[in-house]
Parts: sequence; C-alpha cells; structure tokens
Amino acid sequence: MLTILTASMMFLADGQESLRAVPPSFDLSGPGQYATVRVEGLSAQGNPVDFSSEAAIEVENPGIAMIFQGRVYSLAAGNTALRIRANNQEIKVPVRVGAVAPPVPAFEQDILPLLSRHHCNSSGCHGKAEGQNGFKLSVFGSDPEADYESLAFEARGRRILQTGSGDSLMVKKMSGRMAHGGGSRIPSSHPDYQTVLRWISSGAKQSDPSRPAVGSIRIDPPQATVGSGTTRKLQVFARNANGTEKEITAHCRFYSNQESLALVDQHGTVTMGNLPGEAVVVATYIDKTAVFRAEIPRQGSFQPGTANAGWIDLPIYQKLARLKIPKSPRCSDEDFLRRAYLDLIGQLPTPEEARRFINNKSANKRAQLADELLERPEYADLWALIWSDLLRVDRQALGMKNAYAYYRWIQRAFASNKPLDEFARELISAQGSLANNPQAALFKVVSKPGEISSTASQVFLGRRITCAECHHHPFDRWSQSDYLGMQSFFTGLQWKSQGKVEMLSSGATTPGSSARIKRQVFAYALGEAMPDKQPQGDGRALVAQWMTKPTNPFFAQAMANRIWAHFLGRGLVDPVDDMRDTNPPTHGTLLDDLAKYLITNRFDQKALIRALVLSDAYQRSSAVLPGNEGDEWNYSRYPLKPIMAEVLLDAISSATEVPEIFPGMPYGTRATQLWDSRQGNYFLKVHGRPARVSSCSCERLKEGNIASVLHELNSPGLQRKLSHANGRVARLAQSPATAPEKVDELYLAFLSRIPSPEERETAVKSLDNSKGSAKENWEDLAWSLMNSVEFLFNH
Repeated sequence: MLTILTASMMFLADGQESLRAVPPSFDLSGPGQYATVRVEGLSAQGNPVDFSSEAAIEVENPGIAMIFQGRVYSLAAGNTALRIRANNQEIKVPVRVGAVAPPVPAFEQDILPLLSRHHCNSSGCHGKAEGQNGFKLSVFGSDPEADYESLAFEARGRRILQTGSGDSLMVKKMSGRMAHGGGSRIPSSHPDYQTVLRWISSGAKQSDPSRPAVGSIRIDPPQATVGSGTTRKLQVFARNANGTEKEITAHCRFYSNQESLALVDQHGTVTMGNLPGEAVVVATYIDKTAVFRAEIPRQGSFQPGTANAGWIDLPIYQKLARLKIPKSPRCSDEDFLRRAYLDLIGQLPTPEEARRFINNKSANKRAQLADELLERPEYADLWALIWSDLLRVDRQALGMKNAYAYYRWIQRAFASNKPLDEFARELISAQGSLANNPQAALFKVVSKPGEISSTASQVFLGRRITCAECHHHPFDRWSQSDYLGMQSFFTGLQWKSQGKVEMLSSGATTPGSSARIKRQVFAYALGEAMPDKQPQGDGRALVAQWMTKPTNPFFAQAMANRIWAHFLGRGLVDPVDDMRDTNPPTHGTLLDDLAKYLITNRFDQKALIRALVLSDAYQRSSAVLPGNEGDEWNYSRYPLKPIMAEVLLDAISSATEVPEIFPGMPYGTRATQLWDSRQGNYFLKVHGRPARVSSCSCERLKEGNIASVLHELNSPGLQRKLSHANGRVARLAQSPATAPEKVDELYLAFLSRIPSPEERETAVKSLDNSKGSAKENWEDLAWSLMNSVEFLFNH
C-alpha cells in the first residue's frame, strides 16, 4: 500500500525552473511493493512538462529499494532516498519502507494480472480457442478457475513444482531457460519473476478471500492538455471494495485509440504526435478498464473569431478553440447543393435543378432545399437501402417474396417518417404471419436467441456484446452474465406452420446458463440489475419497450450517432456500432444533445436531419486551411466522403443520361432502389456493396480500392454510358449550342456547378485542338470529369 506523505515538495532555489516528484515522497508498507515515479517541472516558458521518460533516478541505499522501469520497488524495511536528475536539475525524494510482510501471493489477485500484462492469455498465445502447445488459458483471464486448474493440475502437475519453484515448467518457459514459442516473457531480473516464485513456493493458492475485491480502476491523471511531441506518464490505481486504493500500473495493458495522435508503451508512457486533436489511451486490468484523454493543441497563435453558434455547433467551436484549430469557411451554394442531394436522397441534381438553386436569391434557400429533399420519394429509397443492410434483407435467406415484402416495410416506414422508436419496437416485437408482419423476417435471417440479442444490441443500441458470449468483453463492461441476460429475452421465439402460412409467436422465455456461470441467469437488459426470477410475458415485447423508452441510455444516442455519421462522414463515436466506455465520443456533450433532441421531437428522424444539415458543421467547406490539414475528428472542415456504391452508380447514370440495366428489374430502376443485395452487378461489387451476411456497419466497404479505381478508369460498361447514342454526351456533341454552353451543361451534370472561366476556356481549347471526332472529344471531357476527385467524392 502506498501512502503519500505530507512532506513538502522538493524545489530548487527561487528563479530556477522547478522540478518535483509525484508523489513528493514514498511510503511503502513493506517489502514487495512498488510505486511509479513521475517527474514533473516547468519549461523555460512556464509550461508544465513531464520529465519522467528522460529522468535519471538512483537509489541511495540499493538494499532498501530499487528502480525498475520507472518505478521504485521496496526490498527491505528502512529509509532511503531517490536522487532524480532531469533538465539540468536534481532533487532528492525520501523513501520509507515499512516492516509489514507482503501478503502471500494468490493466483487470482496476483498471478492472473501478471499473465495478462505479459500477454500470456492473449488470443494470439495461450488464450486462443485451442490453446498453445497443449497449454490453454482463458482469453484475457475471463475464467480464473479454469486457468488455475490448467496451471496447477494439468501436465501431470509439472507446470508448478512447489518443492522446487525454480524448476517449474512455468518458470523455465516464462524466463527463457527452456525453449518457448513466446520467447522470454518474464526474465529473472523482472520483479514479477520473484512474485511467481513466491506464489509457487508458498503453496500456489488459488485465491485470498481476505483481500478486498477490485471494484474499478482509475488513471491518474484522467485528462490533460499537453504539447505536441511531449510525453506523459500515467499511473493506474485499483479502487477496492473496502474503499482503499492500490497502484496496479505495472500489471495493466495500454493501447491508444488514435495512434496518429498519441502512442503509448506498455509502461504507461504516452508520447504525443505532431497533429492537434484529442487522443484517448485505454488501460485494462483483467476485466476492468479506464481511459486517459489528452488534448493536444496546435502550436502557435490562434484567433478563434466570433461565431453565433447554434446548439449543434457550440461544443464543436469550443473544442476547436481549445485545440487552436482554425475552421474552414462556409461552403459555396454549389457544394451545398451537391452535398445535400447526395446525402438526403442519394442522387445528383439535374442541370436544371442546379441552375434553379444557384440562381435563387433567397437568403433561406438552403433550408428550403432541405425541406424539399426530405419530402421526395428518393429519401425513403436511400434510407431503406441503408437499413436493409443493417437488418439483412437477403433473398437467399428469405426467398424473393419475403425479402421484397421485408424491404417494402422498411421503405414505407421511412416514406411515412415513422418515429425511430416505433420502428424499432415493431421490428423487435413482431408477431404473426410474414404476410401481415413482413418485418418478422428478421427472425428468419437471425434465428438463434444469442444472435438475435447481439444483432439488436449492435443495430439499435450501438453496443457489441458478441464477445461476452464466451468471456468478459476485454474492452467493455459487458460480462457473460449480461450476454445471457439479453439472450434470455429471445428464447421464447417460435415459428409454427398453419397450413401454408408460417406464424411467429413468443412462448415462455427460459433463463440463460453456461458452463462457467454455475447459476441461472434471468432475463435482464444491458446496464440493469438481474431480477430475482424470470420476467413473465413476451420477452421480445419487454426488451423492445425497455430499448425505446426515453430514459434508455443507449437507443437515442445510437440512432443520433448513426445519423450524424451518415452526414458528417464518421460518428461522434466511431465505429457507430461500437459504443463503449473505452471508445468515448469525440464530443460527448454534443452526442447527449443530439439524443435529447431526438427524444424531445418524438424520434422524428427528419427533424434531426434538418437541424443537422443546416448546422455550420455540415455547411463547412472541405477546403483545407493551414492548421486544420491533419484534423479528422473535430469537424474543422467538411470531410472528403466516399460515395456509397449504389449512389455513385446512380450519379454516373444521371450525369450520362443512360440508366443502368438490372436484370429482372423494370427499365429505369435506380441502384438505390435495389432491394436485393445479390443482384448481380460488378460495379456495385467492387465499390463495396455488402452481401448482408452481418449487421455490422463495417460490412459495407467505405474506402476505395485498386479494383474500384481501375474499374472507373477502364470499365467497358462505363464507357458505353459515355458513348451511348441516346446519352447526354452524344446529344451535346450534336447540339447547335455553343461550345461554352455545352461545357457548362456537362459541368452541371457531373459536378453540379458552372465551370470557372479558366476551366471553361481550357475545356473549349482542348475540344478545338483534339484530333478525334467531335463525339469522341466530348466523351473524353466527360470521362475526365467522371474520374475527377470532385465527382467521385462527396465534398
């Protein structure tokens, strides 16, 4: 146990830069304890600096304590001091080691954290399903009892030899004295080596019930504002059930959520990158997690300017000001027009629509456009496509008739602007025949109770709980009990045949159970307490009501986050279906406000979309400014967004005036109207259309690939659209209009804007000087526009 004494901090004389140790003195209760040494001071400019990674530390009496990996370890009772040198300064820090004997090591409290810290039970080593070389541990220490059995009793007891701990197979392999595929994990010079020896020689007991259980962990400091290129040393403390704390830094694992902003080593030292932004570092200790957030401002002066920010933009502006990141200006009307069309209805504006908007002098024309687009039928087509991916409308799994009816139910829901909570309730609690309740098809695609609960949690709550089916989620709070509790709501699902009609009903639910949890797990929702008995009634109706009630902490946030991601290119939590404590939102206050807005407006998606597209964040230009070129998370500029495969194909068809032909579908069917994800089309395949075998947002490919680029450049199918006798290019080539007028129409068709005078002049000269036929020359110009970044991305 570490106690921080009240001795004064050690500073140099007045006028010199201060240097101090954190804590200012060390009081270790007895041998076998440790504490991290943090060394801090001020730079010549008066800014706080962490000198821990560069400090030289010596112990005056090495018989009392030693320094190992930036920590002071107690060896024997007595008093000594640390001499710390950094930044051309030196301080002396007292260390007192008491005579309290260290507790006898126990497997669950001491050895299991050690195995996790050294990655022995990771999924790439002994934690994988089949183990490694005959030795299996539960992944991330999720099953301590099984791990103890494996170490203590398997392999004829050779893994731990109490009569000669140093000869134990475990000790020989971990130290590298015996060939080991994982190499030397814990050499004899490491303090953990002595802990293992003491555990074995003292009887290798499984647990010490007299020691308090760990309730949670915390990182010190929990957050900081730090300079680019600097370091910050972290400490992690376990908060025990009896209110005491103990440092556990040496047995934690660390990782960074944004390695381009900050890197962290396995000793807890964070090194900031050179980009401004907010970095998140996660510490894990067995099944507990904690986060450290570092704001890294841009270097140099910054004028935040004034902005009459609305409720969406205020938290964004506040964070940009703290990070000293300049925001790009408001986008042009042409950019907003194209952006809104693609995002709201998945289509390009026609040249006529573009001219009408550009020439509109109304100060309120952007709001008017948003209102018009939200009422167009293509809006429902686009959102039906998005949700058909998530809800897995799949002809192969459902048959053509059922899959189409399922799609039409989704499409009608968005055409009528059905509230999102009602949409979710009707889906999760669907009963009866598919003819009358086509949304019940979801339970044909996903039929196992665990798979259903995982899908519902991921799609509607933004939480991934699948890992918890086998073990405690390594980076979240969900346990196997939580998984079984959610699964239990769906155990009563039954399909019954009545003649030729299949009927879905909900029978009595059953408690969950597993080999590891030796008790019944009654149905309970995520974040709730398990009841004393199994709830009565329709389990799916119960969980649907819980899921969509206004006080639910997950549903409104998950829906708001999905909508935000569609329009701004990434979620406030990203990925959108991986919301957890260790993947915090970039703008937590904003996410809360978006969720509250949805609830206040009775889960009206159109209301939230309208507010969002009229925000400054959405209307910002994608132009890069000096200072925001590296910003990907803070909305200082509009992102360059890849366009969905179906939307891009429709855009090409619209710009060329040549519809795509889909076998078995009526002429003129747009790609965004396709309900069947297995409709054969090579363009859609290479541009990332998902097969709908999963409800994960990651199934749809969002980034470009070599195949899609080559297809754009060389596809015979796209060339046929450009050269089609009845297409736009052929019509323009034969038109009596002037070349500048025809260039204007081509730019409006592909890019939704009039070309600049320089662009128009360059295009006309190129057409005049080309040696091919007039039609071929116009095809070349159209091809160059179709393959431009401006066309292929939403910007």
